[in-house]
Amino acid sequence: MHIRREFERALDNDKTKAQKALSMIQQLYAVERKASQQMLDTDKVKELRLTESLPVLNELGKWIFEEIKSTLPKSQIGKAMQYSYNRWDALSAYLYDGNLLIDNNQIENSLRGLALGRKNYLFAGSHDAAQRAAMIYSFFAICKKHNVNPYNWLKNTLLNISTINHKNITDLYPQNFNKVQQLTNM
Repeated sequence: MHIRREFERALDNDKTKAQKALSMIQQLYAVERKASQQMLDTDKVKELRLTESLPVLNELGKWIFEEIKSTLPKSQIGKAMQYSYNRWDALSAYLYDGNLLIDNNQIENSLRGLALGRKNYLFAGSHDAAQRAAMIYSFFAICKKHNVNPYNWLKNTLLNISTINHKNITDLYPQNFNKVQQLTNM
C-alpha cells in the first residue's frame, strides 16, 4: 500500500512510469481478491501467491531495478522507485506466508482512533482518569472484535456486577457476553 501511494504521488511527475507500476500493483491486489473470494486456506493462499503474484512481483522488481538507473533520484518517480527498492525484501515477504496480508491497512485503520485521540488523552484530568479511559477503550475494542454491542454489554455488566459471584466474573467479559446471553435465553 505504501509503495502504491508513492507511485500515485508520482503520477504528476512521470505518468507513464507511475501507471506501469500501479498497473502491476493492481495485478497483485487482484490475486488477493481472488484468494479472498475463493476463501482459500493459508496453504492455498501461499500457493496461489507463488504461482500468480511472484511473477508479477519479479517483473515489477526487475523493471524498477532497470528504470531506477535512468531516473532522477530527487524526482517523485525516482523517490517512489528508491522507496520500493530499499524495502523490497520486506515487501515480498507476504508471498511466503498465507497468514500475512499484502498490506497493513487493517492495522492502520484499527489504530487510527488512537492516533486521532492522542492529544485529547493529554487532558484526561489525571493519570488515574487516563488509565480508566484506556480500560474503557480496551473493553470497547474487545466488544468490537467479538461483535458485541458495547451499549448492551455495558448495560448488562453494570446491572449484574453487584450480584455476580466473584468466581464467575469472567462471565461479564465482553468476549463471553454472547455465550452468557445465549445460555440465559435458553
